[in-house]
Amino acid sequence: MTKLVSKWNYPTTVRFGAGRISELPDALSATGIKRPLFVTDPGLAKLPVVASTLKILDEAGVKYGVFSDVRPNPVESNLVAGIEVFKKGKHDGVIAFGGGSALDLGKLIAFQAGQSRPVWDFEDIGDWYLRADASKIAPIVAVPTTAGTGSEVGRASVLTHEATHTKKVIFHPKILPAIVIADPGLSVGMPPFITAGTGMDALAHCLEAYCAPGFHPMADGIGVEGVRLVFENLPKAFADGKDITARANMMAAAAMGATAFQKGLGAIHSLSHPIGGLYDTHHGMTNAVFMPYVLAFNRPAIETKIERLASYCGIKGGFDGFQKAVLKLRKQLKVPHTLPDFIKGLEMDKKRKGLIADMAIVDPTAGGNPVKLTRKAALGILENSIDGTL
Repeated sequence: MTKLVSKWNYPTTVRFGAGRISELPDALSATGIKRPLFVTDPGLAKLPVVASTLKILDEAGVKYGVFSDVRPNPVESNLVAGIEVFKKGKHDGVIAFGGGSALDLGKLIAFQAGQSRPVWDFEDIGDWYLRADASKIAPIVAVPTTAGTGSEVGRASVLTHEATHTKKVIFHPKILPAIVIADPGLSVGMPPFITAGTGMDALAHCLEAYCAPGFHPMADGIGVEGVRLVFENLPKAFADGKDITARANMMAAAAMGATAFQKGLGAIHSLSHPIGGLYDTHHGMTNAVFMPYVLAFNRPAIETKIERLASYCGIKGGFDGFQKAVLKLRKQLKVPHTLPDFIKGLEMDKKRKGLIADMAIVDPTAGGNPVKLTRKAALGILENSIDGTL
């Protein structure tokens, strides 16, 4: 029997609902931010949604700076550049605006700008976060525009180490944004590919959290409802990007996934991280590719739990029915079935496969997998995801 001892943390203040972006100046005031750095990604920076948001700040008389040098998988050089802009502009807080990349980097700029140690000294290992000077972490207001990572309610950020192509999780309790404005209206313009990838990321978070070992019934409950919301709403949001109800439910599911995965993640993420680091792929879509293969690998440990989950979601057929539902959802969203379908021209020799397996088993998410992820197991899942074998 699982030892009934655990530690539970829950997210911050979330102002949820269409149109609530108008409250951004008030949120800044509530957190004491007078001169924010607005952090977003280069693609989003060119779109009307950013222009309209900056207009809200202009009309409120807020003095701000803008930083958008953010890669899809943020790297240390992005962080260094952002900190330079933060210091030069004498900013006292961050508005992290966008998808997971912008949210993660914005949070790290606010965290790292006041630190004297390298960012890698704060990796999510043991109590390394205690090395940070918490008094010098700037406040953050997070505004998600996608429905996937849930980084807006997270106490960590992912940063890629360029030299090793390894994704590192940087953790500190004060990286958690002070206020979140979750306005589903901001996600209406998301293209179908991003809708699919981010939505499948939310599903992966909810699903892996639910399947992770350990005692956290609240996370389990949140994960289960998050899975149901994704199955019910992601196809609608994908088919009609203006469906505000579907968009709202997906934005909720994304925050739920990030809240639930404090319990743990698993092999979907630990395999996805090396692929993203080596091939610069979209994180959520990479998770989507791996999902059915990891489900099949974990079946001996999770079959009963998945049967309960399937029943709650109205899916017939127990584990097999749930697996088929995942495959059907992937097909609806045009998710590639195999890694070669996803990464065109993929050439992965034995050496590269071994490297991915080695990276996967030491990834911080690997420990949450319900079946121990050995090097042999990681190679097996990788082979199946290349061949399309379930």
